[in-house]
Amino acid sequence: MARIRLGMVGGGNDAFIGGVHRIASRIDDRFDLVAGALSSTPEKSAASAEALGIPRSYGSFEEMAEAEAAREDGIEAVSIVTPNHVHAAAAKAFLAKGIHVICDKPLTSTLEDAKALEAAVAKADVLFILTHNYTGYPMIRQARAMIEAGDLGDIRIVQAEYPQDWLTAPMENEGVKQAEWRTDPARSGAGGSVGDIGTHAHNLACFVSGLQVESIAADLQSWGAGRKLDDNAHMMLR
Repeated sequence: MARIRLGMVGGGNDAFIGGVHRIASRIDDRFDLVAGALSSTPEKSAASAEALGIPRSYGSFEEMAEAEAAREDGIEAVSIVTPNHVHAAAAKAFLAKGIHVICDKPLTSTLEDAKALEAAVAKADVLFILTHNYTGYPMIRQARAMIEAGDLGDIRIVQAEYPQDWLTAPMENEGVKQAEWRTDPARSGAGGSVGDIGTHAHNLACFVSGLQVESIAADLQSWGAGRKLDDNAHMMLR
């Protein structure tokens, strides 16, 4: 089976989720990571590419999309692992060049960007994949299959929970990059914990049950002093 030439936007040396994507691609063993625009500056991107053994480094995703599309051995797919506010623009750049897109969740940081990206995907003759990765776990697949087969009867109540505690302290004030952008509305979007991990809970509830959300009542909280985005949420969905 032919291996897939993969590029990456974001995911440099001081990032988090990019490393997870690289590990997953190696476990899958069907990808060769050959190009990247790994950071917000050309210098940082080049340093990360050298450290990771990635042959081609670019200073921006725009430059990367243009150059890779022009190469006979250019990337066939790109993994976008940037902060949320970059997802839409980066994805559209590669879609326009006929390159398959694997985009980290949440889809975008605004509804307007999400609708524009949906339109771009509809026009492109390539795949767009949003990484709700938990749907691939065997136990999740088994639960979905059992519900589809009627083994559990009518589903009356679905409960989903996703706890994390690393942002209980104000780490955004301590120079922790992952905390800084996740608590910044300009980069994270309007949803804090809801956009970051609540997306997984929502996706799993719908994927396993086969049900779709029609209405919502939410209580959003911020335990961090002065924090602008939610870091805790309780929701009732119908």
